[in-house]
Amino acid sequence: MNASIAPARTPAYKPGIARLAVASIVWTIVPICLGAFTTSIGAGMAFPDWPLSNGSLNPAGWLQNISMFAEHAHRLTAGIISLLTIALAAWLWRRESRVWLRKLAWFAVGLVLAQAVVGGLRVLLNSELVAMLHACLAQGLLCVLVAIGLASSHAWLDEKTQTAFTAGTRRLGVICCALLFVQLAIAAVMRHSFAGLAIPTFPWSSPDHALLPPVWNFRVGLNFAHRVMAGIITVALVTLAGKIWADRSATATIRNVAGALMSLLALQIYLGASVIWTGRAPFFTTAHVIVGAATLATTFGLTWWMHRDIFIEITKPATSMPRARELAKI
Repeated sequence: MNASIAPARTPAYKPGIARLAVASIVWTIVPICLGAFTTSIGAGMAFPDWPLSNGSLNPAGWLQNISMFAEHAHRLTAGIISLLTIALAAWLWRRESRVWLRKLAWFAVGLVLAQAVVGGLRVLLNSELVAMLHACLAQGLLCVLVAIGLASSHAWLDEKTQTAFTAGTRRLGVICCALLFVQLAIAAVMRHSFAGLAIPTFPWSSPDHALLPPVWNFRVGLNFAHRVMAGIITVALVTLAGKIWADRSATATIRNVAGALMSLLALQIYLGASVIWTGRAPFFTTAHVIVGAATLATTFGLTWWMHRDIFIEITKPATSMPRARELAKI
């Protein structure tokens, strides 16, 4: 191809790529929502085959049967996010000069393909253990797409934007993300072990207002661990938001995102309580999963942004690399 007409690989802002990244992030929430609803109504095995549903892309009656609709719609929307992720990676590979971002995009492709295979194995093996892994991979893919979306944004590429957060705030962000991923794993095991109502009261662990459950078994332990972790995460996220608000380098946008994170946290606590109070009503159970995903994505996005300086330095010429290595140690 003639060099004069070949698409240039540059770190400049590319609106098309940025919009596709945002579309991919938003669309990823759809199969997560449908997957949560499918699990909530026990429709994970509505179709015993895969990748087709009853041997068809348009199985008879799927629009009339709620279980069939939930599972088949989940599969269709998951297929779309696969196509979006592949398109995003290919576009970045052709037009983006930042090697780390191109590699991250192909890592997202690997994740989405692994997610598809794990989803298929969940059906073919009828395995709840595989279903737990399927749930965790979905949230991991969401975070990777958030990273790509932020790195493709105009604000990220604008070096005038100051992001000199303290090392302590950055570390706390990483800790919060790790805690949320652990909570995600506990929640996935709990849901697929049918332990959501193992402790049927909230906020206490028994009708007589006891702090600890009167009877212990695997499911009760899972449920109680989920509650304890929720308390730990609440403290960690509130502390993170407080540090961001107190950090002079935080822009108004970052402060507003931290405020939105607090709103998500409050809503998530309410939804978690409502799951218990309503006996795991599908609406509240599904909403709890969605808001949990949004909380994770928001926390990850804030943490990723707080480490932006490292990636800005990596993108610069080799003379800037000592500074990048210094930042990486923070």
